[in-house]
Amino acid sequence: MDAIVFGATGFIGRSLVAELLTRGQRVAAAVRHDTLTPWLAAQGVDTGGLEIFAADITRPLSGLPEVRDVYNAAGRFAFGLDSPEARATNVTGALNVLEWAAGLPRLRRLVHISGYRVSAAGSRPDHSALGAYEASKAEGDLAMRARADELGVPLTIANPATVIGPGQYIGLATLVENLWNGRLPASPGGPDTFVPVTTIDHLVRFLAEIPASPRGEHYWVLDDSTPHLPELIGTIARHTGVRAPRRTVPVGLLRRLPRGLTGADPETLSFLSADRYPTASARAFAATAGLEMPPAADALRAWADELVAARFGSATPWHSPYGFHSVAGSRTWVIGERYRPAHVLLHGLPMNADLWAPLAARLPGPVLAPDLPGLGRSSATSRSVDTWLADLLSPIRSRPVLVAHSVACGPALRFAVDRPDRISGLVLISPSFLQAPAPRFVRSGAAAAMMRRMSAARLARALGVPEGRETESAAADLRRPGAARRAVSALRTDMTERRRSRVLLDRVTVPVRIVAGSADPLVSAVNCPVVEIEGAGHYPQLTHPTLVAGHLGTPSAAFGG
Repeated sequence: MDAIVFGATGFIGRSLVAELLTRGQRVAAAVRHDTLTPWLAAQGVDTGGLEIFAADITRPLSGLPEVRDVYNAAGRFAFGLDSPEARATNVTGALNVLEWAAGLPRLRRLVHISGYRVSAAGSRPDHSALGAYEASKAEGDLAMRARADELGVPLTIANPATVIGPGQYIGLATLVENLWNGRLPASPGGPDTFVPVTTIDHLVRFLAEIPASPRGEHYWVLDDSTPHLPELIGTIARHTGVRAPRRTVPVGLLRRLPRGLTGADPETLSFLSADRYPTASARAFAATAGLEMPPAADALRAWADELVAARFGSATPWHSPYGFHSVAGSRTWVIGERYRPAHVLLHGLPMNADLWAPLAARLPGPVLAPDLPGLGRSSATSRSVDTWLADLLSPIRSRPVLVAHSVACGPALRFAVDRPDRISGLVLISPSFLQAPAPRFVRSGAAAAMMRRMSAARLARALGVPEGRETESAAADLRRPGAARRAVSALRTDMTERRRSRVLLDRVTVPVRIVAGSADPLVSAVNCPVVEIEGAGHYPQLTHPTLVAGHLGTPSAAFGG
């Protein structure tokens, strides 16, 4: 084998294995449980050069293959650990890897992954002052250097900064999650607090180059141009359309305040520092290897998209691409194909674009599914919904079928009347303007307060749909500041547009089809084809997606062409 990776199922380890395999190397993965192979398959990585070996680095190692390069990406990264638990992996485990590597007859390099706050100088770190995680990493760093010198092991230590990218949901991600959910009243630390980042893609490419590099160097892998923490938070806030905190809270005050008040884990506070790091050797090495970090602001924005799409680790995105885009002055969450979709899907209330996941999986061709302005993950806009929809569809070069649900049927109808040349047909699913009005309570402030408190299960029962990813996603969004209030406001606006929408329906020149559930029938006669889904309520695309898809399909199938 060319290389072995310890900790191969971790965030860094699995991406490093993927990078080495992509380079054509034969890789041994040392793991406790094989969750690596399915992850690699999901990434489309050819695993023909991979072999899995069971290993527990907290014990002396044996039975592993002879390799040329050894990577120790194993580490216990968590806060709240006790000292023996942290040391078992971060100190004893690291030394066990080194002792085993010392016996390899053709060892080229042992690459040990440490951390950017670790210092090679000084005495044994104070576990009580730093916390078990950081103290164990610092102790492991010192022990690895000393033992490698004793045994003559060619060691290179990589000290990465906060590593960001798909799948990273701890550390700085917690701060982003609090920002997203309106629970970050102030930026922790001072105006010069520096929490540097590096992307997972850059880091693993850097690591893959290290074994062929000259010996004797250790590297701090981080982006010196990472904005200071308040601006870093502001960058993500502007991209996601949320309000950034205007104040900072000094670390000294955070240490004195109760954790229940600040929400800050005491162990994270040592990372809030204005310190800078010796990156010259890493920058020179990266330049020699032809490696270039993406701009920090771009990397942070891309990571924010990943975090929101994955609900900070609690969900799996159902479709890609996805992310925030500027539409009519708002930050709009958009899923799917922006330029040549076959279907554009506009959700109703109190849902978001995830509503369409079951239906989209059954439709031919690409889809475009946004969260409406002020709803779901999209920020509010001062412009009209009609202006927003026109701006959303302006880049489209195909003539898609415009599919709208419930209160979104009004804006879709107005677009179809004004711009019939831009779409090939219009499908209205459970159009609210043709059905019984929502009860007065549902349009009240009390309803907004109730929606904010709803669990996914309660929301599903209230809507008459199965509990699942779609209701979990909607319930999470309704708990965000102002979201439930804006949903109720959209219902009220829809009530004022009912008569206008009914009149416009007779003026549409593109083919129109209406889909409704038998348990939620139309209350007004229409002059266009109506498909009734037996047994369905207001959300047939959730409860009967296959039947609904059969009435959409391609534009010609949808309208009998």
